[in-house]
Amino acid sequence: MKKALYIFLIFISGMLSAQTAYSKLIICNDAVGMMRIFDQHQIEKSNIFKSKSNLPSNLKKFDFLADNGLTEIKLKKNAASPDMMPLEMLNEQYGLPKNTIVFIDGYKFDDPKINIYSEIIADGKIVEHNSQKSLHISTTGN
Repeated sequence: MKKALYIFLIFISGMLSAQTAYSKLIICNDAVGMMRIFDQHQIEKSNIFKSKSNLPSNLKKFDFLADNGLTEIKLKKNAASPDMMPLEMLNEQYGLPKNTIVFIDGYKFDDPKINIYSEIIADGKIVEHNSQKSLHISTTGN
């Protein structure tokens, strides 16, 4: 009985750590967000793509987020949408050149024209690596 309990506890702890290994970024209206910022009653449709290879053409620019799958949601007509902004504008707010690379929860965003929903930003800081500064965004805070 003890062995079964230990196996069960190890299994549960493995499942929990696997779920928190990366943030769950989603795509909505061609912008990066998180499910928590959307009113669940306003979501019309949700598509989950399990790998990069089956992403539709409109999501190809987000393929770097699809290593663990990628979710795209569509909001109902006339649904309110949170504010979004391009990464280049965010870079400027932090005093960096527009075309600076941005990291969000460890994901590297090379394209400064990609839009994100500003509500996903819990913390932002400038990090210098190899004499290059970049913006590092956390969606969960410290």
